[in-house]
Amino acid sequence: QVQLVESGGGLVQPGGSLRLSCAASGRIGSIDAMSWYRQAPGKLRESVAAITSGGNTTYADSAKGRATISRDNAKNTMYLQMNSLKPEDTAVYYCFALIRTIEVPRRGYWGQGTQVTVSS
Repeated sequence: QVQLVESGGGLVQPGGSLRLSCAASGRIGSIDAMSWYRQAPGKLRESVAAITSGGNTTYADSAKGRATISRDNAKNTMYLQMNSLKPEDTAVYYCFALIRTIEVPRRGYWGQGTQVTVSS
């Protein structure tokens, strides 16, 4: 059984920074692409950033220049460093990963989400 657990959310002032983590655990064979999504109240879930197993990255326009996605393959962990945070970044942040296990071919898994609130 595979689990994704996010951490690092919280309350931060506008202009501040935070670093989210997403740790995968379980009987993991390999992890392909990993992504960060977010969902604000009353809005659809949207992509923030993604990273391939080889380290290639893509960002949503709203995150470009302010966010850095990275991963540590040895630790099965992904990170999202966000700087210059704005109130409109307030959302629940979710990680998503395409994971292969010994029993299950590649499929997507979601974390439970971590709340990020940007407010003075």
